[in-house]
Amino acid sequence: MTEENHSMTTEFILTGFTDEPELKPLLFVVFFAIYLITMVGNLGLVVLIYMERRIHTPMYLFLSNLALMDSCCSCAVTPKMLENFISEYKTISLYECMAQFYFFCIAETVNCFLLVAMAYDRYVAICSPLQYHTRISMKLCIQMTAATYIVGNVHSIIQVGLLFRLTFCGSHQISHFFCDMFPLYKISCVDTYINELVLHIFTGVVLSFTITIVLISYFYILFTIFKMKSSEGRSKTLSTCACHFFSVSIFYGSLLFVYAQPSSVKEEDKDIPVAVFYTQVIPLINPFIYSLRNKEVINAVKIIVKNKSQNILK
Repeated sequence: MTEENHSMTTEFILTGFTDEPELKPLLFVVFFAIYLITMVGNLGLVVLIYMERRIHTPMYLFLSNLALMDSCCSCAVTPKMLENFISEYKTISLYECMAQFYFFCIAETVNCFLLVAMAYDRYVAICSPLQYHTRISMKLCIQMTAATYIVGNVHSIIQVGLLFRLTFCGSHQISHFFCDMFPLYKISCVDTYINELVLHIFTGVVLSFTITIVLISYFYILFTIFKMKSSEGRSKTLSTCACHFFSVSIFYGSLLFVYAQPSSVKEEDKDIPVAVFYTQVIPLINPFIYSLRNKEVINAVKIIVKNKSQNILK
C-alpha cells in the first residue's frame, strides 16, 4: 500500500497566499517587481565586485556570495509563486518540489554561516584593525566560504533525503506558496517524528552556533564603537553596523519563528507572512543595506559608469 501511495504522488497543489481572484493580479505585479529588483540588485552587486579589482577584499568576497545566495533563494521560490498567481492550475511535481526545497535550504544555510563570517570580519576590522591583514587573509576567506557551501550542501541533501521517506496518501494540497518542510509533514501519511527530530537538531545547532557568534561579534563591535573618541567616526560606524544588525535580526528572527518552534504549536496562517520576509524581503533589502551605505561600492559604481561613458564617447 505504501509503494502504491508513493507512486501515485506525482504532483502537489500549492494553495499560495489567497484564493481571491481579484487580488492575484495585484500580488503578481508586486512580487514580480520585488523579484526583478532583487535579481538586479544582487546579481549587479556580484558583477560589480567581480569587475572592480580595488574591492577584491575579504569582506566583499563574503558579500558577493551572500548576494549570490539571496539570488538563489529568490530564484528557487519566486518564479513558481508568480506562475501560480496567473495559472489556473497551481501544481508542482514531486521532483520540482524537492529541487525547490533543496535550493532554498542550501541558500538559507549558507547565508547563516556567511553572516557569521561577515560579523567576524567586521569584528577584526573594527576591534583589531592593526591585526586585520594577518588574521583575515584571502586564503582563509576562501576556505571559510568553501566550508559554508559544503555545510549547506550536506544539510540540504540530508533534509531532502528525509523528505523522500515520506508518503502522501491524503490531500496533496500544500498550504504554502513554496515546498517547505512543515506543510509537507502535515500532509504525509507516515510518522514524521524522525524528520522533525533531525530538522530540530540541525536547526538548533546551526542557528544557536551562528547567532551566538554574530551576537558576540556585534557586542565587541559596539563596545569598541562607544570607546571611540571621535563622535563623527562613532556615529558613522554605529549607523552602518545598526543597519547590518537590523538585516541580520530579521533574517534570524524569521527563521527562528518558523523552524525553531515545535510543529504542535505552529500556525500555518502565521508562517506564510514570516516566510515572505526571509524569501522575498531580505533578499530584496540586503544589497541596498550592504552597498548603498558603503562608499567603496558607490565609488566603484561611479568609476565603472565613468569608464563606460568615456568608452561610448570615444
